[in-house]
Amino acid sequence: MEFVLVRHGQPEWIRDGLNVDDPPLTELGHQQAQAMADSLANEQFDEVFCSPLRRARQTAEPLFKALGLDENVDPWLEEIRNPIWGGTPAEKSEEAYREEWTRPSHDRWRGLDYMGGERVDSFVERIHEGCSLFLEEHGITPVDDSLPVWNIKDPEQRIALVAHAGTNSVIICHLLGLAPTPWEWERFVINHGSVSRVEALKMGNGYTFSLTRLSEVEFFTPELRTR
Repeated sequence: MEFVLVRHGQPEWIRDGLNVDDPPLTELGHQQAQAMADSLANEQFDEVFCSPLRRARQTAEPLFKALGLDENVDPWLEEIRNPIWGGTPAEKSEEAYREEWTRPSHDRWRGLDYMGGERVDSFVERIHEGCSLFLEEHGITPVDDSLPVWNIKDPEQRIALVAHAGTNSVIICHLLGLAPTPWEWERFVINHGSVSRVEALKMGNGYTFSLTRLSEVEFFTPELRTR
């Protein structure tokens, strides 16, 4: 059992000095997406899913094409919901993120809720819940609640998820049994268009997941590597 977690390519968060909501990929981001798809084209996957956000769908498009698959969007993979500030000056979002970074650690659970964004604790809970349901649908259930040991109905299956730094980080934590923090984006450094891998290893009474690759970008030329 292996999960291949892809982060979207570089997005165009700022255009002409203004914030962009649900941004598309930059030209560099499209190049990253194609290089990622080329690197995975010869691998076999039972299923491939992508986030509903534009940057993830555009990243997944060449992968679906390379694998001969139709687009397969799964809503639970959506990244944390930012405030709706499209069309406002870039300085507005930059200042908000600077302010969030300077807060005491526990206060970071609030995220940008004061501006209409999703709270970090709500986002983490949403992804854990979505991941639990997704795993159950694929025959992956906890042995018990005390340790991250899993029953896996089909240990040969391979699933790719094209999503986001925050989403993928919380998924990794869910599979490994790590306690959540308000800074999942900083806990794992995941580059644009990169590939991370989580593999199930057999134990006496089930399986445990191991992070075998984090933010793999060896298939990129140096100029394609961004965060």
